[in-house]
Amino acid sequence: MAAVFPRRLSAVLALLIAASVLWVGGVSSPALADPDEGGSKTLSDALESAAKGQADAIQKLNASKKRQADLQNTVKTSQASAKQLEGQVGAIVNRAYRLGRTSTMSLLLNSSSPDAFLERAQQIDMIAQLNGKILQQYRDDLNEAQSAKAAADQEVAEQQKQVAALTKKKKEAELALGSVGGGGAAGGFVSVNSPLAQPAPRNSDGSWPKESCTVDDPTTTGCITPRTLHAMQQAQAAGFNHYVACFRHQDSGEHPKGRACDFAAHSTGFLDEAATGADKTYGNNLAAYFIKNADRLGVMYVIWYRQIWMPGTGWKAYSPQGGPAVVHTNHVHLSML
Repeated sequence: MAAVFPRRLSAVLALLIAASVLWVGGVSSPALADPDEGGSKTLSDALESAAKGQADAIQKLNASKKRQADLQNTVKTSQASAKQLEGQVGAIVNRAYRLGRTSTMSLLLNSSSPDAFLERAQQIDMIAQLNGKILQQYRDDLNEAQSAKAAADQEVAEQQKQVAALTKKKKEAELALGSVGGGGAAGGFVSVNSPLAQPAPRNSDGSWPKESCTVDDPTTTGCITPRTLHAMQQAQAAGFNHYVACFRHQDSGEHPKGRACDFAAHSTGFLDEAATGADKTYGNNLAAYFIKNADRLGVMYVIWYRQIWMPGTGWKAYSPQGGPAVVHTNHVHLSML
């Protein structure tokens, strides 16, 4: 029995030590970081819809502009090719007008010998083929230029549509943030010295592949999307190695979908106080890193220190009521597309 008590005492001490690790210095457990992503389900759903809509409109707008530029190049190339052929086409038309339809037979009948007759027939056939190719190429160039110009005009209409969609989603974001006292212009966190991340894979049209929670989350026992894992690993490779937690069971937001991570400003975990000094600088730099690489990584939005960044609006004030976890002054929140 004497040996049993020390073993039980050791077990109790181990539990106490483990519990103290979660609370020493005000460090809380990952479950207490960013509850419900800083607001109600209504707010988080509205932010997701607004940010996704902005990112989608921007991607489609940029893709349309690229297609338009390619089409305009096609118009220029085809028109230039047709211009070069105008002289030859004009010569063919003039020759046909001068000689008339009987010229071919006349040339053949005036041949002095059978050999001369065959030679002239071959020459006429070669000229006819050459003329036919020139005229066909001229028609093809004109048709291609016309078709490309019409398609380019359609891209202009597509761009107007996406600009309208982007404007609508910006207003939705302003209304959602305004409901918690935010939405105004903010200074934001940007740094030209932020390192560049390796781009995440895209579809051939430039859009982001649809991903689900399919890979193990190295920060919890849950799962995250491949794109979320890539963003976290890129940030860590860039030197942002403080405590991070991604997957979390909750009723709303991106964490239960494996599309969000919380990056603690403090090296060991989420302090129940606003970051200051070196911790604040760390959060500023991390937020700036994600913004600089938003298009490379597929960032949907970032929240840090009472501010939120979205693709179409930039940094805006974010002011829900609550402690450091709610207003995101102790951690950087990252949501992914």
